[in-house]
Amino acid sequence: MVFIFGVNFHEQKLVKKALESFYALGPQTSERILAKYYIHPRAKIGTLPPKTLTALTAELSTMTIEGDARRIIQDNIKRLRDMGTYRGRRHAMGLPVRGQRTKNQTETAKKLNRIERRG
Repeated sequence: MVFIFGVNFHEQKLVKKALESFYALGPQTSERILAKYYIHPRAKIGTLPPKTLTALTAELSTMTIEGDARRIIQDNIKRLRDMGTYRGRRHAMGLPVRGQRTKNQTETAKKLNRIERRG
């Protein structure tokens, strides 16, 4: 097991997928990090030298990921709700926010927006 930024990863896991497993870190950002440290896109975590692992951990510690990113998103939604904007009201009601149709299929939006209904 390899330890990166407080998370244990199996040695056979791809570095790109391991980076993408962190909240608010997507494919483009993970590719940028791999390019910065000259890591092959198909490299596995077990093959990385310890120096590179510490550099990756240091890089991740400077970024806004996991709990901080979740808090920022929740604060943005709360701000929209407090202002009374259209998007804020849609979040509060658990309806689609980005212009999707509501005549037939709104179940997914109701499931996803359920978290923001508190407060």
